[in-house]
Amino acid sequence: MVTKDLGAGTVLGLVSVPDGLAAGMLAGLNPLAGLYGYLVGTVAGALSTSSVFMCVQATGAMAVVISDIPQVRGQEDSAAALATLGLLTGGVMLVLGLLRLGSMVRFVPNAVITGFVNAVAVNIVLGQLAGFTGYASGSDSRLVRFLDTVLHLTSWRWPVVATGFLTLALALGLERTRVGSLGLVVAVVGSSALVALLGWNVPLVRDTADIPGSLPMPQAPSFALVLPLLIPAVALAFVGLVQGAAISQSVPNPDGSYPDTSGDFRGQGVGNIASSLLQGMPVGGSMSGTALAVTAGARSRLTFFVAGGVMAAVILLLADVAGHIAMPSLAALLMLVGVRTAKPDRIRLVWRTGLPQATVMVTTFVLTLVIPLQYAVMTGVAISVVLFVVHQSNKVTVTRWRFDETSPYPREGPSPTILPGGEIVILAAYGSLFFASAQVVEAQLPQPVPESRGSVVVLRLRGKEDLGSTFIQVVLRYHAALSAAGCRLILAGVGDRVLGQLARTGALAELGAENVFPATHRVGESLASALVHARDLRP
Repeated sequence: MVTKDLGAGTVLGLVSVPDGLAAGMLAGLNPLAGLYGYLVGTVAGALSTSSVFMCVQATGAMAVVISDIPQVRGQEDSAAALATLGLLTGGVMLVLGLLRLGSMVRFVPNAVITGFVNAVAVNIVLGQLAGFTGYASGSDSRLVRFLDTVLHLTSWRWPVVATGFLTLALALGLERTRVGSLGLVVAVVGSSALVALLGWNVPLVRDTADIPGSLPMPQAPSFALVLPLLIPAVALAFVGLVQGAAISQSVPNPDGSYPDTSGDFRGQGVGNIASSLLQGMPVGGSMSGTALAVTAGARSRLTFFVAGGVMAAVILLLADVAGHIAMPSLAALLMLVGVRTAKPDRIRLVWRTGLPQATVMVTTFVLTLVIPLQYAVMTGVAISVVLFVVHQSNKVTVTRWRFDETSPYPREGPSPTILPGGEIVILAAYGSLFFASAQVVEAQLPQPVPESRGSVVVLRLRGKEDLGSTFIQVVLRYHAALSAAGCRLILAGVGDRVLGQLARTGALAELGAENVFPATHRVGESLASALVHARDLRP
């Protein structure tokens, strides 16, 4: 087992060096911030996650979100801002984990995630055009930069382009050989060595940042930046946790059990806090890092400690070599990551599901391309919530139950539009009776007319745990309308919580406690008692 972990950790550590530098570059930061985030996040995550195999590193989606946050780059206090952002992100994750809210990710619709992930893939590719072509557009918009880059083909620096294509060719070719996952490392190192051999004028990592040859030092946050960075931190935590939850739900631990999602929330929070205090960028559960570790033969958490040791050794012993890595090679690596991040099969699935889901997906996709990602994510979730409320409110139906001597079971049919006279009408409401559906239910209730006199309506509410004030008002209005027409209303199958709501709001007194029948453990017993009472009320 130890031998397997040593091998897997070595592979993961070596691959993480160019990946970490590329992640920092993708986020618009000093590439070292990405490498330090990989180093600290990998080790801290291994110490604290519920998942044995979760690799806590910077992810492409999180890096793209960071690239839209102006406070963390090009400012005098950028380092403190990055530390503050990571600390807030980790704090949000840690609190959610301690509150055991890991299940909250199930409320994030697949349509939002699909639109976001595929737009992130496009953003990753578009964000590397300058590094891949050598032409830097002055626009702030990725789409405008793309068009500007295409229109200025003659301004491309061809040694830069050649380096990028060489890296892609090596990476794609070597991964089909025994080199496997290390093909990415060999491609970056090989293309960078060729650049040095041929003397091409190509930007290098050392032109962007000095690699000091030492481990990261502590970095203090700036509490003055807490408020400006709070929303971006929440968005980052959301993105990281959703990606991490996918790992928790798909990669079992060695004993075959699946990790506790809340425990993984806590672990990612600890990883972020540690990374933020040691000059690293925000991190989260990395599906690619996890898959690489498992594929390489990881058997325990030892893999990630070995990977951290390998990264630390490269920083301490090979800092000068890392400084000679060609930036177009990292850009090519990121473009390959971007293309592989796209999920066309999930797009087709959501598109075929229906118009509401397709609308959410397309809206999230477009917003992610044109506005800062932290706001695009929140907007996509908000739109999905609104569409969910509308959808659920329109799914509520009211039906009429009829009992006869041929069967002990009721025969179900549509609710009558007009309440017939002198009858007992049993109504069953299906769906969630929350505020948005109250009027939908009210429109389906049979309306009393003068000819309805003497009828009793029995409204079955079994299984309804919360009515809310809006629906209680609907019940009271219907009770008043029935009373005015000489009819009565009885509620059957009322749960304890709903009964308490009726009592506290005064509705129970208005309806009459004798007309409200609590639910019992025997299904149908409350309704049977209500029907006996209804027969007594009929003239």
